[in-house]
Amino acid sequence: MADTNAEARAKITELVRDARICMLTTMTEQGRHVSRPMGLQEAEFDGDLWFFAYADSAKVREIHLHPEVNVSFANQKANSWVSIAGTATEAYDRAKAEELWNPFLKVWFPDGLDTAGLTLVRVRAESAEYWDAPNSKVLHLIGYAKAAVTGKPPEAGENREVSYPS
Repeated sequence: MADTNAEARAKITELVRDARICMLTTMTEQGRHVSRPMGLQEAEFDGDLWFFAYADSAKVREIHLHPEVNVSFANQKANSWVSIAGTATEAYDRAKAEELWNPFLKVWFPDGLDTAGLTLVRVRAESAEYWDAPNSKVLHLIGYAKAAVTGKPPEAGENREVSYPS
């Protein structure tokens, strides 16, 4: 169990790095929440998450209207989940884009860093919560059996909330 805020942040970084694909949730002009899958571009999570996008996309328009977003990661193989609430901004910077670029992005941005309308979205974390459950099926079965006998819910593993910035 992570005891300090620094240990909990390190745990979040580890879980985010392992998951890499997330759901970015924004709010539409009509006040509806919309989530879409995104690929995280920087796995060394320091409080900022970076994504490539098109400047004229719905997600970027929604961020301009309502910058409060949520980013959630799920790694079913590791039985871990992370939810990060923060503020998103369109933050295109050529040097940052070069730093974050990888060849797999050409599938979505065929002209690479010269793709018309290419931009970056930065999510600055304000709070995060994670759940990290035991990965063993045997441990899960034991937990469920114990819960059936005691009538108490099984332990879900480690759960911690973290605030940003430090």
